[in-house]
Amino acid sequence: MGGLLSSFLGAGPAYAGDEGSSDTSHVQAFHSSARWQLHLNSLKETPKLMVVDFAASWCGPCKFIEPHIHAMAEKYTDVSFAKIDVDELSDVAQEFKVQAMPTFVLVKGGKEVDRVIGAKKEELEKKIIHYRS
Repeated sequence: MGGLLSSFLGAGPAYAGDEGSSDTSHVQAFHSSARWQLHLNSLKETPKLMVVDFAASWCGPCKFIEPHIHAMAEKYTDVSFAKIDVDELSDVAQEFKVQAMPTFVLVKGGKEVDRVIGAKKEELEKKIIHYRS
């Protein structure tokens, strides 16, 4: 039932290449604005940091940083990692005023606390370390 509900609400593998993977990803992809809103609302009352990766399937820098995002998600298990495809959920990308890919928006308590524009893994990791505590 949970899998059916997740399929219906649009939660799925973190990245397109993960469907056949046997290990679970620590990055949750969203394919439905409603499902995304439920997830965002569920974290508003917690101090947990969420990193939202706004990317596109055709974006070279997005593909370059993808394995690094997965590595950070495995390393920082106290941080929630989400992925939004800007072409699939353009309304969510507009809501966060995303104009370039990749854009990483750091959210805490339902509010944006910082962002990193571009495939800058060192800068992103420094900000994750800073805001996760």
